[in-house]
Amino acid sequence: MMFSAKTEYGLVALIELAAAYPTGERVQTGEICRRHGVPERYLEQMLTALRKGGYLVSVRGPKGGYQLTRSPELITVAEVEDCLEGDLHTERQGDRGHAEFRVLDGLAERAQQARAAVLKGTTLAHLLLERDSLRQPTPMFYI
Repeated sequence: MMFSAKTEYGLVALIELAAAYPTGERVQTGEICRRHGVPERYLEQMLTALRKGGYLVSVRGPKGGYQLTRSPELITVAEVEDCLEGDLHTERQGDRGHAEFRVLDGLAERAQQARAAVLKGTTLAHLLLERDSLRQPTPMFYI
């Protein structure tokens, strides 16, 4: 299961904010949008939800921007997704008592549990380390 656009954009912004966290630097929405080609109005909605969820603080003005309220090591992907998406359960149709539906429900539950375990075990700090390792130049070998 992939991330929704909402969660994906929110996580991209949070990785940027995690990188700025050690210096206390504020990051502006426009800067994130320019770097990643994210629609600014949509990203502002994600950042507002994260601010209301207690993950960000914002400062207005020319030197304003957003900052994380906690260390990137303390913010998991699972809690960010919960903040941005809320309850994703939808009501299904059909006779759920049939064996075919029960088999699929069991599979979906196992997949969801595995996904939840991965997201709960992954912090913004993990994502930042992965991002930084991807930015490292690949060594070239000449013969």
